[in-house]
This record gives sequence, structure tokens and C-alpha cells, in this order.
Amino acid sequence: MTAISASMVSDLRARTGAGIMDCKKALAENDGDIEKAVDHLRKAGVAKAAKKAGRTTAEGLVHSYIHTGGKIGVLLELNCETDFVARNEKFSALAHDLAMHIAASSPVAVEREDVAPEIINKEREFVSAQARESGKPDEVVEKMVEGRIGKFYGEIVLMEQPFVKDPDKKVSELITDAISTIGENIKIKRFTRFELGAED
Repeated sequence: MTAISASMVSDLRARTGAGIMDCKKALAENDGDIEKAVDHLRKAGVAKAAKKAGRTTAEGLVHSYIHTGGKIGVLLELNCETDFVARNEKFSALAHDLAMHIAASSPVAVEREDVAPEIINKEREFVSAQARESGKPDEVVEKMVEGRIGKFYGEIVLMEQPFVKDPDKKVSELITDAISTIGENIKIKRFTRFELGAED
């Protein structure tokens, strides 16, 4: 059995944001293996977050972010369950990171169902025409189109985009991690992105 040192606990806390006792327990249960302990805590966090997902989020904040140079700005409404968490530094930092991500990545909607049908129809027409040029059978073309539409959603839907500060993690995973760390349900309600000179 590997001895669990304070530096190991500190390292795991820095990587996951989990509490001291949770980190000690995860390291003990995984024989001091940091990578396994990270996975252990993430799975536990996902399970906790899933339990909180149905809870009402009537509090929160509206966060504004102006990108350096003043040419891009974002207004974001981020919701949580209590006013106490809405004033929490971690919650504010999450709102800031999300607004910065929106400024950089230009999503058009929070979730798939929020994307205007005409945007998807236009993209579907475009990728269908491209796929048919390949000369492949219709069923193969259909699979190619669905695959590309899925990828398109990943590019334009906020929750499916790779998070700019950690591209190995989707924005949805960032929210799940925040729910497990902060201990309340958190939802991105809406956002508006402004870009100087851009057409509506």
C-alpha cells in the first residue's frame, strides 16, 4: 500500500478541485495512482452532478465580458440554485471562463434544440450535395451526411464545443465538473455575443 503524502493530495486537489478528504480517499482506493484517482473523482462527480441535474435553477448572475480591444463582447446568464452560490468566487470564475469561451468560439446556441432549423437545413443541403458527388450508394451518403451534421453541431453548439482553456474537455463536462465541485445544479440559460461590424 502506497503512503499518501500531502503533496499527492495537493496535486490531486489542484487537478480536480475536489475536497481534501475526497482526494485522500480517492488516492487510498487507487493505491496512490494519481491518474486513476482523477478518473475515480470524475466518475463520482458525474454521478453527483446527474442527481442534481433536475433541480431548479432560479438564481445566478448576468456576466459581461469585453475582449481586449473592445471589438467583441458577451453577455451571459448563468443560473444556479441559491443566491449564496451566485455570489461565490468559483461560480463567478466559471461565468467569466464561459463568456471568454463564447467570445473566442462564436457558438450560435446553448443546446442542439436551440439551433434554428434553417441553419441545420442549409448545412444539410450543402453536405448532402458534397456527399452525393462522391458517387457512393444512398445509404452511405446518408450516414456521411448525419456524421457531418453531428460534427457541425459540435462546432456551433456551446455545450458540445471543446472548452478553449482545455480542448480535451467539452463545455458540458466543464459544467458537470463545476456542479460536482460547487454542489448545486448549474445551467447556462442564454448568451448574446456582440462583434463590432458583424451583421446580425
